[in-house]
Amino acid sequence: MKQELAEALVDPKSYKDFDHIHAVFTELRQTAPVALAKPKGFDPFWFISKFEDVQAVEADNETFHAGDLPTVLVDTETNRLTIEEIGSPHRFLTLVQMDGEKHKAYRDLTASWFGPRSLRNLEPRIRKRMQQTLDRLIETDGACDFARDIALLYPLRVIMDVLGVEDAAEEMMLRLTQETFGSGDPEANATGRIYTSPEEQQQAISEIAMEAFGYFSAMTEDRRKNPTDDLATLLSNGTINGEPLGEVETFGYYVITATAGHDTTSNSTSAGMIALCEQPDLLTKLQDEPSLIPGLVEESIRWESPVKHFMRSATRDVQLRGIDIKKGEWMMSNFASASRDEDAYDNPFEFDITRKPNRHMALGYGPHVCLGQHLARLEMRIFWEELLPRLKSVELTGPVKRVGASFVSGPFSVPIKFELA
Repeated sequence: MKQELAEALVDPKSYKDFDHIHAVFTELRQTAPVALAKPKGFDPFWFISKFEDVQAVEADNETFHAGDLPTVLVDTETNRLTIEEIGSPHRFLTLVQMDGEKHKAYRDLTASWFGPRSLRNLEPRIRKRMQQTLDRLIETDGACDFARDIALLYPLRVIMDVLGVEDAAEEMMLRLTQETFGSGDPEANATGRIYTSPEEQQQAISEIAMEAFGYFSAMTEDRRKNPTDDLATLLSNGTINGEPLGEVETFGYYVITATAGHDTTSNSTSAGMIALCEQPDLLTKLQDEPSLIPGLVEESIRWESPVKHFMRSATRDVQLRGIDIKKGEWMMSNFASASRDEDAYDNPFEFDITRKPNRHMALGYGPHVCLGQHLARLEMRIFWEELLPRLKSVELTGPVKRVGASFVSGPFSVPIKFELA
C-alpha cells in the first residue's frame, strides 16, 4: 500500500472530508483490495475494502476474531497504555470484543428484547419521543443545526427509554458517547479540548468511564431490588450458564447499548437530511409515496456507514484474494468502503432511495451483525413518517461539518432552514 494512503486511513482528519476518505477507499478497492498498511505509530494491519471480502471476514468468526487484539483502530502507544491500565486491549468488554460461544451467550441474552415483538411494544414510546423532537424543531422557528439540535438527541432519548435511564442522566450519556467515539476531534468530543498526547486522551475517557460505571452499577443494584420492564432489569437479573453476568460484562452491555445505539442512528438520520437538501425533488417524492420511506432509511444507513470499521485478527494462516494473511495478523474490515463497492452496487456514489436490493455492510454481517439494527430502522422510519408530512421545504444554509474519527463518524453540524406545512 502507498504510504500516503496508509497515513490517510489512520488520520482522524481524513474522515472530516467525506469525498477525500472515500477517494482513498476507492483507490484501494481498485488497486489493492487486500493491502498491508504500515502507518507511522501504528502496528501494521491488512486493509480489507471489497464487499465480498468484508462479508467473508465478518461471516467467519472462527477464523477472524474480534477480541484477541484491539477491536477498533488505535495507535501503538494508546494500545500499550490501555493494556497497562486495564490488563487488556479493551477499555470496555462488550459484545463487539467477544468471540465464539461467549459472544453467542451474551448476545442471546438480549436478542429477543431487540426482536419484532418487543419493538412493537416500544413503538408508542418512540413516537412520543418523536413528538417531543417535533416540538423542539418548531421552537427553532425555521432554522437550526439539524445534527446538533435534532438528530443528536432523538435516538439518545430512545435508547435511554430502552435502558431505563432517567432524563436527568442525558448529559452523562451524551458525554459517554462523544468521548468514546469522537475524543480525538475537539469540535465533536465532550470537552472541546485538543489532546496533546495519548495519555491525556486516555485520561479523559477514563474519567467519563468511571462516572458511567458508578451510575450503571447503582442502576443494577436498584433493578435487582425493584425490577421494571426495561433492558437494565434484564441485564441486572440475567444469567449466563446459570451465573449472573460479571460486573465488567454488565457494564460493557450498558456501554455498547448507550453508545452504539445512539451515535450511529443520529449520523444516518443526518445523512438523510443532507440528501433531502441536496435533492430538492426528494421531499415531494417521499410525501407523494410514503412507502419509499424505508428506502430512504436504508440508503441513509448505506451512504453514511457510521461505523467505518472493525478490526479483526486471523486465528490461522489464511488467504484472501490470493494474499497470504498469517495467524495473529491484524486486519481492518472496512464497512464504509464495502458499502460503496462498484462491484456490489450500480452507481454506488448516487443516493438512491429506490435501490433494490440494498444490501450493505453498514450494520455489519454474520455473528457480529448489529444487535440493534431493527431498532435503528424503526427509529428512523418513525422519524421520517412524522416529519415529512409536516415539512414544506428545507435547504442547507452552510457547510456540513463531520467528526474527525476513523471508527464511528458522521455529520456533527448540518445547518438548515425550513418551512413547515
